Amino acid sequence: MVESVWDYPRPPRLERCPRRVAARHGAHLVFDTEQAWRVLETSHPPVYYVPRDAVLLPLRPGGRRSWCEFKGAASYWDLVVDGAVITEAAWSYESPTPGYEDLAGMLAFYPSKLDACSVDGETVVPQAGDFYGGWITRDVIGPFKGGPETSGW
Repeated sequence: MVESVWDYPRPPRLERCPRRVAARHGAHLVFDTEQAWRVLETSHPPVYYVPRDAVLLPLRPGGRRSWCEFKGAASYWDLVVDGAVITEAAWSYESPTPGYEDLAGMLAFYPSKLDACSVDGETVVPQAGDFYGGWITRDVIGPFKGGPETSGW
């Protein structure tokens, strides 16, 4: 079934994702899980959140924090791969606001910072702009916010 991001709600909807969500970087599997959640928000491709214990490579706290008007305070995480650091590869809501409690401690990864992210084996296209971190698959249609000249949407 094809989903238009313009049918997604605002405020965003959090839903359990029964699909297999995975990511690789270089020769390493970063995660592979069927225990993800996804956030659906008007004009954005889905953002997938995976359990922290599904992540197979080391993470370390990044220095940045941000605020989402819906989910609350976000913390950023660096991913360590073969001694190299991918800065702010992921983010989490350690104490999300009411309605998003299921995201507590889950991690969302920017697909643009990893070599390959997939949903049910389909390689995703990263949402443009590296701000929102959405995952575009063939069953999600836009136009998508995040690219040049879309910040005012």
